[in-house]
Amino acid sequence: MGNTIYRKIYNAIKKYDNIVIARHVGPDPDALGSSMGLKDIIQNTFPNKKVYVVGCSAAKFRYFGNLDKCPDDTSKMLLIVTDTPDKGRVDSAIPNEFAYSIKIDHHPFIEEFCDIEWIDEEASSASQMVMELAFNTKLKMSKSAAEKLFIGLVADTDRFLFSYTTPKTFDLISKLIKETKLDFTPLYKKLYMRPFKEIRFHGFLEDNLNITKNGFAYIKITEEILERYGVDAATAGNMVNDFNYIENVEAWAVFSYDRVNNNIRGSIRSRGPVINEVASKYNGGGHKFASGVRVKDFDEVDKLIKDLDQVCLEYKDLDDNI
Repeated sequence: MGNTIYRKIYNAIKKYDNIVIARHVGPDPDALGSSMGLKDIIQNTFPNKKVYVVGCSAAKFRYFGNLDKCPDDTSKMLLIVTDTPDKGRVDSAIPNEFAYSIKIDHHPFIEEFCDIEWIDEEASSASQMVMELAFNTKLKMSKSAAEKLFIGLVADTDRFLFSYTTPKTFDLISKLIKETKLDFTPLYKKLYMRPFKEIRFHGFLEDNLNITKNGFAYIKITEEILERYGVDAATAGNMVNDFNYIENVEAWAVFSYDRVNNNIRGSIRSRGPVINEVASKYNGGGHKFASGVRVKDFDEVDKLIKDLDQVCLEYKDLDDNI
């Protein structure tokens, strides 16, 4: 299937002079890296094409560059959606209003909404898939694209710590560094540098983390707490990976009030219990061990916490019986 899917995507990109690239709402570095990196690659290969990367901006990730406004009439354009498994989470673009559409995604399948659907659940990130596409077609990688894709992949693997980091991941990164002469060390500063208020907020999370007897850890962040530390829901969610190595904790989550959307944003992680099935019941989803949700209030969060705690209990019981 590999060569066929690469060729189909390349031919579609080659065919259309106007291309819109979108990703999921509430972007993370992989969503931004894959979409904006792909834009740089296409423009490096086809300088005369007009390529727009759309979606709401995220101040924390402004180093990726500026986003574009989606053109009013997209009926003759190509849409490429990266890092997004379902139509409802596509930010600032409506797939069925385009002449043709492509999905490039590494999440478990939820629904088909594009003409070409390239889904690879074994890929570490959408950024990895964009690298793979470029290196297997006539698309020309640029240094600017390499920087964005490297950041996206490193963020989604948490510096290659997660199990879906594979030999292919390292092969592609090696090729990326060699072919673009990428100086990757300064990129970590962009990804990990934090203002002091976020360091203080991280201390608050550590001091107030709750851990159940079944090994589920969680914290609920209210609007008052966010205002006290001068941070937002995205900042809280992005800290979830920092609690990966706590003894006797099997899964953990950060739930924070999102002022912009007037709901609760939850970021969930696991070292063993499968969490995406629970997340899908609460307006969310993702990978087996890394998922997100958006729920209406903290009452619903309490129900979600009980379900996740039950998953941890079942996982421990299964592990004890092996």
